[in-house]
Amino acid sequence: MADEKLTNHRLKEVKSILISQPQPDGSEKSPYHELAIKYGVKVDFRPFIQVESLGAKDFRKQKINILEHTAVVFTSKNAVDFFFKLCEEMKIEMPAEMKYFCITEQQANYLQKYIVIRKRKIFSGKRTATDLIELIKKHKTEKFLYPCSEIRRDEIPNFMEKSGIKYSEAVIYKTVPSNLADLKVTEYDMIGFFSPSGVHSLFTNFPDFEQGNIRIAAFGPTTAKAVTEHSLILDIQAPQPNAPSMTGAIELYIKETNKK
Repeated sequence: MADEKLTNHRLKEVKSILISQPQPDGSEKSPYHELAIKYGVKVDFRPFIQVESLGAKDFRKQKINILEHTAVVFTSKNAVDFFFKLCEEMKIEMPAEMKYFCITEQQANYLQKYIVIRKRKIFSGKRTATDLIELIKKHKTEKFLYPCSEIRRDEIPNFMEKSGIKYSEAVIYKTVPSNLADLKVTEYDMIGFFSPSGVHSLFTNFPDFEQGNIRIAAFGPTTAKAVTEHSLILDIQAPQPNAPSMTGAIELYIKETNKK
């Protein structure tokens, strides 16, 4: 839990949990489904944030010429989708010699939705930005384009700057709060957050939100910081040494509070 000094009045039985993300594919096999069955709790999913394309008009304000670059770096499926959507809108056809650097092999395979993979030069890491950076090091002479949202991690841009590699950071989509007007958020015993944007969305939709007995779970240090900055009590913080996932951290809490 986030704070071992939490008073006992916060340690109450949990009967319902709201996860601020879309319902996972194959939900019956998800850890949340197993958690719900094992402890008899209701688990609902509702994405608190969504992504929107920036559009050609706003993109042009950045004064970036896509075709001046020789390589594109992708760190998410959203980046792939919005990049090729933007190219279509701007009537840009990617040249056959363009190189693509993807954070995972799965993401590299996803490119076939837009290009003929066997005719292109595609490089993929295993899982992390560090893997991708190792690949970029071997191609320092390329001029890279890094399509991203206005909220992104710093590793790749910081590496590019430090290494003197030519690159352009192109914001092509943005994260905005979802419309939660129909959601009865105070009917849940617990809400799980995964990003500062999700916490921001809560107060965008419910400016007068009062936590009361609602337990708050947060994944990652930046999300936890956003929770406390909004004067909320952080009951569960993930990952933990003995619970690397959000479901694991929530289960530790429920084991303590839902004792028969």
